[in-house]
Amino acid sequence: MQTAQRNSLRLLQWMMVASLALPLALFAFASAVSWVSIHETADREIERALDVAHEHALKVFETIDRSLSEIAEIIRHVSDADIVAREQALHLRLKQLVASLPQVKSVWIFDARGRALVNSLVVPAPEIDFSDRDYFRTHVAGDVGTYIGEALTPRPPYQGAAFFGVSRRRPSKDDSFTGVIQTSVLPEYFESYYARIGRESGSFFAVGRADGTVLARFPATGRDIRLDRGGPIGKLIAADPKAGLITVTSPVDGIERRLGYQRLAEYPIYVSAGLATSAIHARWLSTMSQHLIFGAPATALLFALLGLALRRTRHLHFEAEKRRQAEEALKHGQRLEALGRLTGGVAHDFNNLLTVIRASVDLLRRPDLPEARRLRYIEAISDTVTRAAKLTGQLLAFARRQTLKPEIFDVGRNLQTLSEMIATLIGSRIEIVILGPEEPCFVNADAGQFETAIINMAVNARDAIEGRGRLTIAVGMAASLPNAAPLSQNPYGYVAVSVADTGSGIPPDQLERIFEPFFTTKQAGHGTGLGLSQVFGFAKQSGGEVVVASEVGKGSIFTLYLPRTAGSGKLRQRPAADTQAVDGSGMSVLVVEDNAEVGQFATDALAELGYATKLVGNATHALEELEAGAEQFDAVFTDVVMPGMSGIELAQEIRRCHPDLPVVLTSGYSHVLSEHGSYGFELLQKPYSIEQLSRVLHRIGPRKVKRANEVS
Repeated sequence: MQTAQRNSLRLLQWMMVASLALPLALFAFASAVSWVSIHETADREIERALDVAHEHALKVFETIDRSLSEIAEIIRHVSDADIVAREQALHLRLKQLVASLPQVKSVWIFDARGRALVNSLVVPAPEIDFSDRDYFRTHVAGDVGTYIGEALTPRPPYQGAAFFGVSRRRPSKDDSFTGVIQTSVLPEYFESYYARIGRESGSFFAVGRADGTVLARFPATGRDIRLDRGGPIGKLIAADPKAGLITVTSPVDGIERRLGYQRLAEYPIYVSAGLATSAIHARWLSTMSQHLIFGAPATALLFALLGLALRRTRHLHFEAEKRRQAEEALKHGQRLEALGRLTGGVAHDFNNLLTVIRASVDLLRRPDLPEARRLRYIEAISDTVTRAAKLTGQLLAFARRQTLKPEIFDVGRNLQTLSEMIATLIGSRIEIVILGPEEPCFVNADAGQFETAIINMAVNARDAIEGRGRLTIAVGMAASLPNAAPLSQNPYGYVAVSVADTGSGIPPDQLERIFEPFFTTKQAGHGTGLGLSQVFGFAKQSGGEVVVASEVGKGSIFTLYLPRTAGSGKLRQRPAADTQAVDGSGMSVLVVEDNAEVGQFATDALAELGYATKLVGNATHALEELEAGAEQFDAVFTDVVMPGMSGIELAQEIRRCHPDLPVVLTSGYSHVLSEHGSYGFELLQKPYSIEQLSRVLHRIGPRKVKRANEVS
């Protein structure tokens, strides 16, 4: 019996231990899980708040930067005396600018001595020396771009809230120091915004410079703050200078916080958001107190919390997936809209061209048609095909898929040669001014596409001028492309060709669309909307850029940048119009074309001119013909885009096996040609005329091979 009792007591003891150990183990496990979960949730909240604060700060500084650029353009090349003379008008302009920007307190324009020429506060500007301010003296030694200064207090007689300056050098023709443009930005603007979004207990936000100067923070403090870059916070940020999450104790108020920071991509500014660790711990204690209060149902509560966390995570993932699908649907819709506009434009123009061709063909079928009218309809078909080829070329130019034929030429000389054609296109009512460069400007580009681009810009300028006006075409040098990364710049610089008009200008809401294909502000029937698209595509594919500056009522300036090259070139000779076809004189040509109708046209036409031809449908059959007897052919004429082996691959194989057999390529479009060129082979663009084909074959000449016709 005692043994049974001892066993019963021992069992009760173990049950007591178990009744204590199991809840304690579950409580410890729940505490650990809760600790990790709450800290991860807090980190996600900090990252979301940081994203909001980062986007807000970025937009604020970008808006201020654009305002500085606008002011710089207003006073570009304007002397101090002229600024003072226009002080009242400039004051009103600056005051209007400040009224539209709640984050800006005032805007100032200073001369080279630090004296205010005009500001947005009062007229006239006070005779006060501001040269000791950091936003001024930083720019004296050199151009540092946009400078963001320290937090300052107004200098008497001015009063009001503290501010920090955002400034730039005033533009000058010779890059000399002529003064500073400065905006006074209100830290309280950031603080009030952070107060609105920082509703969580222990929330913290700050924006400051990379040197540790705090410009604004929430909760706000009544004194200037500058963090030591060599201190604990500075060392943690230095380990990961772009962005990160750290736990630090603030030297300002002694509060430990979980802090997220991120640097603005284009500015020496950091934005931070965080939560006091005491607030995070309070959340954890609040959660665990519920376990302590309910005790026995601790396990059930743990499962409920885990279930809640799972459901919350699934909900977040579900919302993220819905947002992703919505974004994909929006992008798809935008792509369809753009494709629809492009397809509609192509269909409209090609239908017009096909209408001319169809009508001409129908009229040619009429019996007893006079010879003069027959020739006129044939000429209409030929002209329409040329226009269709030009339309295709413009589309390929915009898509940067045209096959360029670069050559080294002097832009100034080519422009002088082109001036007579431009004068004819523009008309006598518009004065044309050509400003050539002081020295030769050589580029390595497609001269034909260059001339087309200049003509397109000139015609666009002509259409913008109502009545009489002036068109100025100037050639100059540029050290770099506008808005391009330094590493992508050309070491020789760039040649800039600007086309300026005194026309009506371009509304700001249309500036971003002017290079879109088929976008035009002209009336129906007065433009295809492809001229500027060709300029855009040619510039991009040539490694350059095209930019536009315009103001409504004051005209526009289009500037085409092309990479400058060392060396010399020759004056481009404009190709002559099609001449008569060249007789083949028995020259034998192997025609390789997968389109039976195109191939039959080529062979029939060449046969009419006295060429001996052999037509095959692909590269494999062509190689078989050459293997059977390559000496029977004087040239190979092959399409580029074919199933299986391409025309370029066929030409390279012929060059390897039959080096003395010339090859002529033909293609309407090939991405290989647009990216790598024709690999040294002759290239004839589709659609081609029989005259063009015969001249190319005549130029390469028949093979000088001895044909074995004698029987041994």
